[in-house]
Amino acid sequence: MKASLAHQTRLLDLAALDEDIRRADLAKKNPSQGARVKELLAERATLSTELTRLLGQRDDARAELARIESDVAVVDARSARDAERLAASTNAKDAQGLEHEIASLAKRKNDLEDAEIVIMERIEALDAEIAGQEALIAATNDEGARLSAEGKRAVAEATAKLDAATRDRAAVAAELPADLVAMYERLAARGVGVGLLHERTCGGCRMVLSGTDLAKLRTVPEDEVVTCPECGGILVRTYDSGH
Repeated sequence: MKASLAHQTRLLDLAALDEDIRRADLAKKNPSQGARVKELLAERATLSTELTRLLGQRDDARAELARIESDVAVVDARSARDAERLAASTNAKDAQGLEHEIASLAKRKNDLEDAEIVIMERIEALDAEIAGQEALIAATNDEGARLSAEGKRAVAEATAKLDAATRDRAAVAAELPADLVAMYERLAARGVGVGLLHERTCGGCRMVLSGTDLAKLRTVPEDEVVTCPECGGILVRTYDSGH
């Protein structure tokens, strides 16, 4: 295939724009913040599950405390009633029975109050754990919101770069012979599309060409499109190619 050196050299600009398009498309589809946002979502789910467990334990503890407080109220009411009956009693046997019951109720109340203290301490500890868990969730949400906003900005920037590179690419491709662009695209689809031969090295595959290959290239006119013997990409030869 024949193509002017200027057109062959312009292919390098086309390849650079294709690389810009590839990178911008990748950045648009996979912003760098995406992986961390996914991690934060998983962390928040774990934290929320633990928070639900702690809230359930606190609810159970509060219900148990309410039950104990109700029992204390019953004991107090019964003790007050027995005290009134004892004060009005004239029967020694009845009075002895009431005194024994009042003593039993006092012990029962002490036991209940001890249980109350244990439950209240448990609730206090759960309150602290819940507050800590809620703080972790809030921090996770804050980081997630910040990264999501950054990700949206990154996607917008990548989209703008993608659109600009796509427009520039179309403009460059329009300047070049259709058959040359088709050849480049066919080669690029399977590997290296084009590379500049600089100081005996192919810019596409970074391989140094052998003396035999370079000798063959010297015999080929500059407007003849040649390919790299190593990678198969179009080899653009200039004055500093070293061949």
